[in-house]
Amino acid sequence: MCIRDRLDTTLRRLGTDHLDLWVLHGQSRGVPVEESLSALDAAQSSGRTRYVGLATDAGWQVGWTVAHQQAWPQRAIPVAVQTEYSLLRRDAEDDLLPAAEALGLGVIAVSPLGRGVLTGKYRGGVPADSRAASPHLGPFVRPYLDQRGQGIVEAVATAADGLGIAPLEAALAWVRDRPGVASCLVGARTAAQLRGVLAAEGIELPEEIASALADVSAGTAPAES
Repeated sequence: MCIRDRLDTTLRRLGTDHLDLWVLHGQSRGVPVEESLSALDAAQSSGRTRYVGLATDAGWQVGWTVAHQQAWPQRAIPVAVQTEYSLLRRDAEDDLLPAAEALGLGVIAVSPLGRGVLTGKYRGGVPADSRAASPHLGPFVRPYLDQRGQGIVEAVATAADGLGIAPLEAALAWVRDRPGVASCLVGARTAAQLRGVLAAEGIELPEEIASALADVSAGTAPAES
């Protein structure tokens, strides 16, 4: 199924005739990137999406794509880029965030809670019903359960306790207010988790707390397993 067919399937499932933002995730092997970008053009020109975006960790890809699209009239110009960004993973600051800022793209932070680790749920071990305990999702979470991750989680928990809020709220507010971040994409699995995420909207971290969390989380993120 081509990506345009997938878009139409999504629209039918959602019961709508358009998306506000359609993000191109990755690139299929053997498919010229120009062909994938033409699907974005067709989707926007037909009104099936109002805006388009990219999902990547590389600033050069964003720069190349924007330049390519701007070189031709009536092309869909990306307005957003989606990437993983949290107190546990800040490598986007080295390349992607500066590129997005220079090109005028908003950044959508994926996994802003460090794949759930920054909620503090793993401070006492791995709960049986958690993602880390899952054979499928365990390898996705475990890289953040190392010594560095534990130190950052404890710093977030300490800051949250001092402010009278949950660690989730402190971690999410930190990412939301970072320069260039337009939105955070969270993966709440339950109504209770969603309520916790929404509660962070009213939180504003004091500048000294935000700076302290930035200092303690500086450094290299763990390698993917």
